[in-house]
Amino acid sequence: MTRLTASLALIAALALAACQPPADAPATETSSDAAVAPVQSTAEMPADAPPQEEAMAPEGEPSAAAAGSCTAEVGEAAAVRLAERCTMVSPASHPPCNPDNACALIQGEIDRACGQYGPGETKPGECSA
Repeated sequence: MTRLTASLALIAALALAACQPPADAPATETSSDAAVAPVQSTAEMPADAPPQEEAMAPEGEPSAAAAGSCTAEVGEAAAVRLAERCTMVSPASHPPCNPDNACALIQGEIDRACGQYGPGETKPGECSA
């Protein structure tokens, strides 16, 4: 019984010692403002560069995101079907199953999810569609 009491006393002493600040704490601390100094950027735009508003794609032209979308590649109906297949098989919490993503990205998620099944396991029908 004395061994148990000694063990409990040692555990309590160690727990209290862990809560104490170190004895040799630094006397001077740096202020948080001095530790976080703003970084000066040396990169500059060329003098003849157009403003960013003018550099945007003209209206009527698809943006880079829309041009790479599955909807633009195969049409809205096929892109929605592919995205639905992806959602049915993907175990990811935020899968890339969106018709606005590239078809290759959506198909890659389907292939990845279906590839997780072992040789003896039954894959969902969406894997073979």
